[in-house]
Amino acid sequence: MPKQLLFLAAFFLALSVFGQDSLTLKSSASGTSQIPVYTIQPKVDIPLLAAAAGWTFYGFAQISTKDGSSQATIENLSKSNIPWYDRWAVRPYNRSVDKLSYVPFDASMPFPLIFCALDKKMRKDYWKLTFLYAEAMAITGALYTSGVHYLSRYRPLVYSSESPMDVRTSSNSKNAFFAGHVALVATSTFFVASAYADYHPDSKYKWVLYGIAGAATLTTGYLRHRAGEHFPSDILVGTVVGTMSGLLTPRLHQSKLIKNKNLSILPFAGRSQGLAMIYKL
Repeated sequence: MPKQLLFLAAFFLALSVFGQDSLTLKSSASGTSQIPVYTIQPKVDIPLLAAAAGWTFYGFAQISTKDGSSQATIENLSKSNIPWYDRWAVRPYNRSVDKLSYVPFDASMPFPLIFCALDKKMRKDYWKLTFLYAEAMAITGALYTSGVHYLSRYRPLVYSSESPMDVRTSSNSKNAFFAGHVALVATSTFFVASAYADYHPDSKYKWVLYGIAGAATLTTGYLRHRAGEHFPSDILVGTVVGTMSGLLTPRLHQSKLIKNKNLSILPFAGRSQGLAMIYKL
């Protein structure tokens, strides 16, 4: 996953130099002003993207320093320690299915970049959409690395004696919570569906894109389960995090929403960091 995030970071930097910003209002032939679909607030979005991306890379660095488990520790593990709702999902490691799960994952990463370039309306805001996509992926990445770094949960394959011992004792086998592949696929595909719906509110094709997003996310989750990589609860959390990030990042940047004087979206910091949305009645 770090390679894909590095690719997005490089792509965003390139577009920030060569892309065209469409934040300002456009003048139509009639002389009236056309409000852009999305508005980026530099004072909020740039620090948010920088913080989320920075935390993501820091999280990956911390995850890479995890120690593996001893054979004795693995052999002393008991299925009874697994919550009842996940216990049924213990499976041996399946290398071929594991590799297969990377197909929807690898395809989804450039999907928004390609789709937005092909759509006529979205292409006019290509730089802006790429920025929002990078922001959505960075938010998902920050949440994912936080979960994996602070919660070392064994993967289902670890509890199966049929899994190779070198796989069971690997430090990577302590990264079950939550399902990062599922979260990033959901972020990418639901971002495209949400953005397309905002640019083409009357199009029936938006439901096709929502269907593709759901199918890609569920397929990835199923393959990660079959490979013995994640419990159902890991997949569920990854699905929710990725879907919400993909849907809400573009929606919260809608110009009509931001221009609502009763609505304020502000960053906050303290014991935790994030965004606060305040609506004045």
